[in-house]
Amino acid sequence: MNTPRVNPIDGVVKRSYRSGVRAAHADATRRAIVSAASRLFAEKGYGATTIDAVADTAGVSRKTVFTAVGGKAALLETAVDWAVAGDDQPVAIADRDQIRTVLATTDPAALLAGWVRFLVEVDTRVAGLFQALEIAADSDTDAADVLERARRRRLADARLVVARLAELGALTSAMSRTHAVDVAWLATDPVLFLRLVKTRAWTTKAFEAWLRRSLVDQLVKLPS
Repeated sequence: MNTPRVNPIDGVVKRSYRSGVRAAHADATRRAIVSAASRLFAEKGYGATTIDAVADTAGVSRKTVFTAVGGKAALLETAVDWAVAGDDQPVAIADRDQIRTVLATTDPAALLAGWVRFLVEVDTRVAGLFQALEIAADSDTDAADVLERARRRRLADARLVVARLAELGALTSAMSRTHAVDVAWLATDPVLFLRLVKTRAWTTKAFEAWLRRSLVDQLVKLPS
């Protein structure tokens, strides 16, 4: 009896191809779910957004939402994280090329200008979601945990910027290092963007210029 011979290389290639297709499909499904959740959270708020609504908007089953991302808190946290990063890649903000370039800058004013430019880009993407998160955190403990983690990450980013200013010998002595970090941390709060751009109808360009001047005035020491 002749047994069919299987080319092991072809088998590996086919399995690898099928695995790659499945992974790509899973990634696309996850992106569709998070995109749907982002729109619903920003438009309707956390409380009014249901898993069923997310599933319907994304064109998937309720079970798929839980399997691909998780419950409402996980959806909101993922949506916020992706909006901050601008993509779904698992790379910390501090390790991204744009921030590495900013932190490598030796001119303090240029460093802060680059950082503020990044913050405004983030605010444009995340402001509506962040507003939904803050409202949800008042009554939902899971959302409150998500908000606290977001605040800690923002604080870590602020510390990096202040540390770099200190390293350059440019940090003001008019306030303590702790207060300087707090000022930098406040600058990362999307609420500032919401109040001035969304509520008071400032242009994004005007907001960026104001935030840049404010940080330079408060964090950079005057030339001797």
